[in-house]
Parts: sequence; structure tokens; C-alpha cells
Amino acid sequence: MQNLFRNSLRSSNFTRLPEKFYSHVKPTPLTDAKLLHFNRSAAKLISRKLDETLPSEITKFLCGNSLPDNVQPIAMAYAGHQFGHYVPQLGDGRAILLGGIAHEDQYWELQLKGAGPTIYSRNSDGRAVLRSSIREYLCSEAMHGLGIPTTRALSLVGSSHPVYRETVETAAVVMRMSPSFIRFGSFEYFFYRGQADEVRTLADYVIAQHYPELIDRADKYSSFLHQVIISTAKLMAHWQAVGFAHGVMNTDNMSILGLTLDYGPFGFLDNYNPQFICNHTDRAGRYAFDQQPDVAAWNLTRLAQALTPVISIEEAKAALSTYPAQFASAYINLMCAKLGINADKSAVPLIMQLLDILKENQVDYTIFMRQLAHFNSMPEAINEAIRDLFVDRAAFDSWANSYKFTLQTQHSVDAVRAAQMNRTNPKYILRNYLAENAIVAARDHDDTSEIDRLMHLLQSPYDEHPEYEAYAAAPPDWAQHISVSCSS
Repeated sequence: MQNLFRNSLRSSNFTRLPEKFYSHVKPTPLTDAKLLHFNRSAAKLISRKLDETLPSEITKFLCGNSLPDNVQPIAMAYAGHQFGHYVPQLGDGRAILLGGIAHEDQYWELQLKGAGPTIYSRNSDGRAVLRSSIREYLCSEAMHGLGIPTTRALSLVGSSHPVYRETVETAAVVMRMSPSFIRFGSFEYFFYRGQADEVRTLADYVIAQHYPELIDRADKYSSFLHQVIISTAKLMAHWQAVGFAHGVMNTDNMSILGLTLDYGPFGFLDNYNPQFICNHTDRAGRYAFDQQPDVAAWNLTRLAQALTPVISIEEAKAALSTYPAQFASAYINLMCAKLGINADKSAVPLIMQLLDILKENQVDYTIFMRQLAHFNSMPEAINEAIRDLFVDRAAFDSWANSYKFTLQTQHSVDAVRAAQMNRTNPKYILRNYLAENAIVAARDHDDTSEIDRLMHLLQSPYDEHPEYEAYAAAPPDWAQHISVSCSS
């Protein structure tokens, strides 16, 4: 700990705000703490003193059992709309912000998830279980490997300490990293209390920390909202293009920086199903895969409303009106890159026709997109390997002819296109069954080798990794019965 963090970790910049924005808290000691995995890639973002052998004291720091004397751990206050209903008091119920590190012109905050109760825990234990911690640890790095904005995961610490959920499980702590953990709900917390000065104070803080180019602008607050709308639209486009479903898009789970935040019941598409619901708690399908762009727009409207103490309603409406075009443009550009075509007027019908036949034929989304790089655009080519993914071959043939025409019109060269597409369409994603295999191995056999293997693959998901070909295959039948909920 001394070598890596003690000399660089400071209290979070967030503690410069008045204490009504947070509460001081100390992590609850975790018994029998054991370091299960350490992310050296993420560690390089905050320290250049990383040796091959980690110091023996590192585990105590990574679970909150031992902290530098000069930091003031806090839990942040926020509210939020959960499944469409406003909840006035949420806050960090099982997350504790330790402090921040400035390194090579970047600022990273370190937060423990699962380190014990806070004032916002609402009679809960503030702990996280091993299964959900493994899922978050792996998926945050998977998203980073895919090039999607996200919080990062530095470490995973396990314990034999019992945690009571549907059954008795064991505790774990994830050290998360992010430039900021401020949420849409952070602004809602003060807006609904009628505390306009605090809304302004928080907006000024976020602008100073993350949008300094806006500080001297007369329209800095509306420009700030514009920036959040743009980053959120781009994030939604990334999610939809790669086939990622978040599962709990409450406003308290929406990052003010447009990062993927709070991994709970997430899931990647296997067979293309736009109505995919990854969260079995979401019985009404509010956060189904195809609803995510519209939910983001709804959440942005809640944020814009929370900012009306500093912007006019007209400014809020004008900013919100830009979201549909921002999302559509970002999504079309990403999908065109996945198809290896230019974004022109022929692209949208080609994309929509493809999504329709993928849905009707229940084709695996990731496998199809990866194999499409091998598409032969010659007029006589049948492309049997790709064609055989479809039950309705005629539907594929019809689309393939349109695709060939587009490629020929754009003077596409198959070899060049294939190389570009393989940098855009991942071979490996964190399918639910892969995460489940890692959970079972760690929980039942004290074996973390699967975590290590998945981290290696997911941090470079566009590479071939021929020795791990099985990890790119379609999921086994038993994977359909994996149930993930808000408690996961």
C-alpha cells in the first residue's frame, strides 16, 4: 500500500463541497480478507510504481481494512427515479469513496463497493456478495476493452464473511475507479428539496472539475446539459451497437460523465432479441434492451428538470430536443462501421433489414457480426457459412444481395473491409454463462483462474486468441436458465 497509494491518495475533490453533499464514514473491517484478483492494467492509470510482486499490505487497503491517515472516506448523497418512481433518499448505501489520485494529467477517484454500511444503507448491511462482485469486476473491464465509456475495476477481494440474501453467501469488495461517481440523481436530490443554491453549487463543481472549458461562458449551465446529453447519447449508441443491456437504468445509475455505471443485472445479447430483459426483477420490461435509448431520454429530462434552478425551461427543452439526432447519428455510424460500409442514405434500410432478419431467425448477434467480416462480395458468392446461421435462407439471400450492392457501390475491398470490421466487431463478450463459470469456480472451488482467463480475453476482445476459441462459441443450452436480478 505504501508503494502504490499512500503517497498519492488524497481525500476526494468532492469533499471540497459542503457536508450536506456527503457523509463521513469508515469502512467496516472485513474478516478473512483475501485478494482474488488485481487489475494491473487499471493500476497503471494511477501509479507507475507497480512492481511484479504486490506488497503484502495491499489487501488490507483494497478492502478498506487499512487506509492512509490523510484521507476522509465518504458516502455521497443522491436521490433518483427508480423504475419511474421518485425516491428522495438513496445515496451510497454500499459504496464508500476513499479519495482521489492525480496521475499523468488524469484524476481518478477510488471507491469501495461492499465495504459495509453507511448512513444511506437503509438498515442494510452495506456488503456485496461474491457473485455480483465478480460480475461487476469482469464487466467493467469488458466494457473498457470494447471501447465503451465505463468505470473501471482495480481489484476484487473475497472473504468467508457470511452475507444474507436469498441464501447465505460470502462477501466481496470491489475497488472501483472513475473520474467521478456523480449521478443524475445527485442533482435531483437537491432539486426536489427546493435547494436551488445547492444545485448551482454542484453544477459549478462538475463544470470546474470536468468541463473547465465552459467556466467562463455565459451559457455554461445549458452548455453543460448539452455535453451530458451528447455523452449519454453516444453511450446509448455504444450499448445498442454492441448488444449490451444494463438492466437498471434508474436516474441514480446514470453517470453525469456518460460512463457505464453500477453493474448489477446486466447482460449481453446472445440471439438477437430487441425485447431482451436481462433483469428478472423488471417484470414490465421497462429496461428491456430496445427501450434503453428512450429511457436515457426520459432520464435526461429528469436531469434537465433538476437543473431548472440554473437554466430556463426553454433552454432545457432546446437541449433535450438534440438527443434523438445525437443518438441516431452515433448509432448509425457505429453500425456502419460494424458492417464495413460508409454512412450514407442507403445505410439505414440496410441496417434495419438486417436487424429484422436477425430477430426473426434468432441469430447470435456477436457471432454473426464477427463472421460478416468474411463475407465475399463477388456476385456469384453464396457465403454459405454465414448463410447457414439463418433458418430462412431466402431472407438472408435478399439482404446479402443488398449488402453486396452497397459494397460494390462503395468500391469496398473485401480484405481491407475484413480487417476494419474485426477491429469493430468483438470476438469475445462477457456472456452470462462465462461469468457464471467464473463465479462457480471461485465460490465452490476457490479457483480464480477463470477470472484471470476472462480478464485476459475481455481486455482484448477483438483479437483472435485461437487458444480460447471455445469462449467465442454460442452459449450452451443451460445458459438460458441463468437468472439475474437486482440482488445479483
